[in-house]
Amino acid sequence: MAGGGGKVACAAWIRRREDKATRVFAVHGRPSPPALEVLGFDSGSCSLSEEPLARIVLGEDPGDAPLAVAVHPTGDELVCATAKGCRLFKLIFEEFTVRFIESKAPAIESVGLQKCLAYSTDGAKFAIGGEDGHLRIFHWPSMKVLLDEPNAHKSFRDMDISLDSEFLVSSSTDGTARIWKINEGVPLVNLTRSSDEKIECCRFSRDGMKPFLFCTVAKGSKAVTVVWNISDWSRIGYKRLLAKPVSTLSVSLDGKFLALGSHDGDFCVVDVKEMEISHWSKKVHLGSPICGIEFCPTERVVISTSPQWGAELTRLNVPADWKEWQIWLILLALFLASAILFYVFYQNSGSFWSGTPRRDVIDLPSHAEF
Repeated sequence: MAGGGGKVACAAWIRRREDKATRVFAVHGRPSPPALEVLGFDSGSCSLSEEPLARIVLGEDPGDAPLAVAVHPTGDELVCATAKGCRLFKLIFEEFTVRFIESKAPAIESVGLQKCLAYSTDGAKFAIGGEDGHLRIFHWPSMKVLLDEPNAHKSFRDMDISLDSEFLVSSSTDGTARIWKINEGVPLVNLTRSSDEKIECCRFSRDGMKPFLFCTVAKGSKAVTVVWNISDWSRIGYKRLLAKPVSTLSVSLDGKFLALGSHDGDFCVVDVKEMEISHWSKKVHLGSPICGIEFCPTERVVISTSPQWGAELTRLNVPADWKEWQIWLILLALFLASAILFYVFYQNSGSFWSGTPRRDVIDLPSHAEF
């Protein structure tokens, strides 16, 4: 992937809302030498800039290498996980350049390796799940602790925050999964599973209409995607989609699509409404597990990463969304068509006052008596 030297260990999108436009960038975490880079995104060519717009070296020690990155929904800051803990960086966007400024965040700096990082959709909550099974949830940016549970899991596998920021779901390497009530800072329920099932990846729905939870569940060599109803945490149903063990799961910002990555470098994209595969990408990361996949905020494009092949962009073969200007153009066309039809109807319809003999009008004398 273009943009500096060395492999890419992790990647994420950056969405910036400026005036009435939205600009999209990507951040790459490189292990050797440990560094973060911001690159511009060209939607026309579906590519990132060859040279980074900004680059910051994190250190010379292998323990400084970025392992995961989470970008705040505003695009103004990001958290990078290393083997030592997490580091917070502010992003300063100027007309043609971007700058990194490291900020102090003592609550997350010396917490060890964090396998999961997650901001809530509104950016007011931030959660981290460690290799040691420790769960921490903070109010952002005050860093007030909402939940601190050292024994949440054996070791974290995956994590996500619901659209309304009310719940957090987390899964463990031992196959268990739990729901947490964020504001109350307590565990709510353990997701049901049979003794031979392992719950692995988990994501909440994002369309705001259907409150679902999607989890990939492994049963031997088979894997299915199971849907839970978050009103009572009951299983609604399941479907076998990727037909192979799943390494990562992601959901688009509008909630219309799921992406499932495999351990051998393939991924598929699923239409949530129909629960049918809409796109297949095979051998994108040939022979290497996809460790992360994320939907672009503005385009039907995903960025995926793997240990061997780094980061790759893929344009999805799914129906394009209507742009706002296209919707307004259709409304204008309908209005003009209606106006033309009304004018034609008016011109061709009979009128009492134009052309109809006025036989019912009687001329009366000027001094008629009644």
